[in-house]
Amino acid sequence: MESTLGLEIIEVVERAAVASARWMGKGDKDMADEVAVEAMRERMNDIHMRGRIVIGEGERDDAPMLYIGEEVGICTRPDAKEFCNPEELLEIDIAVDPCEGTNLCAYGQPGSMAVLAISEKGGLFNAPDFYMKKLAAPSAAKGKVDIRKSATENLKIIAECLDRSIDELVVVVMKRDRHTELIQEIREVGARVKLISDGDVSAAISCAFSGTNTHALMGIGAAPEGVISAAAMRCLGGHFQGQLVYDPAVVKTKEWANMTKEGNLKRLEEMNITDPDKVYEAEELASGETVLFAACGITAGMLMDGVRFFHGGARTQSLVISSQSKTARFVDTIHMTDSPPKLQLR
Repeated sequence: MESTLGLEIIEVVERAAVASARWMGKGDKDMADEVAVEAMRERMNDIHMRGRIVIGEGERDDAPMLYIGEEVGICTRPDAKEFCNPEELLEIDIAVDPCEGTNLCAYGQPGSMAVLAISEKGGLFNAPDFYMKKLAAPSAAKGKVDIRKSATENLKIIAECLDRSIDELVVVVMKRDRHTELIQEIREVGARVKLISDGDVSAAISCAFSGTNTHALMGIGAAPEGVISAAAMRCLGGHFQGQLVYDPAVVKTKEWANMTKEGNLKRLEEMNITDPDKVYEAEELASGETVLFAACGITAGMLMDGVRFFHGGARTQSLVISSQSKTARFVDTIHMTDSPPKLQLR
């Protein structure tokens, strides 16, 4: 899978990032997302595969492109028999977030990126459009921290695993009303808190890299992004756990103002999720034999630079992580749009 799709999935996230970056700072998050979706979909439909979107922009009625269940790739065309040998057909599941952190892009803030994860068919958890309690930590703490423990307990474990004092740890938490008590607990135990407005995928992955000054991600965010984070963390050997959250009183968001705990439990049951309180490990959220993750910075973040335009082209930085080759590759690309081309190195 990696040898067949490695370069092409880089181009998928690059196209989406460049398209979205043209709307960076213009205050229109919907357009920043829309152009990224269109660019990502167009490039995926040129790949020799049969792909199925398992995490996308939403249900078909609400998302005309890259909706959950949409099929992409050359081998989904009506005339696919002319191009695709059934015996050699590559069937994959795809989780996408064409503009992760739409508000970050719209207002020129750091951390927005185009991102996707792929695995063979059935290899990614089809997460419902719910919220998820998340815990990400460095590989040294994998299997030792646990989402069922308190933040205090987990921070003591991380500090011991990293041979640091607790006051040297930085915990990323999304700035939400639901996290008031969590933030207070983290500060009381002595760790430092880095608040973000959006974009917890980048924060989760940063826990697996030394030098990012990020030692944990804690709190509640979107479940689909949790699967994408889990795919990357599984490849990197980092710790990631997720637990679905279905109680509106816990989530504390306007979008769930008219929902009830009982109604959400019924929705989960209809989705064949029989244990709503189950704690999912990274290996369950991204269970495929081969998992690939790719991201391209839209605005500069902890891991990657954002898209930089110059007269005649653009420069991007991407990250590709593979469970197959056990690699994390940073890819620097210059996109030449003028003829003759003009190459800008800085």
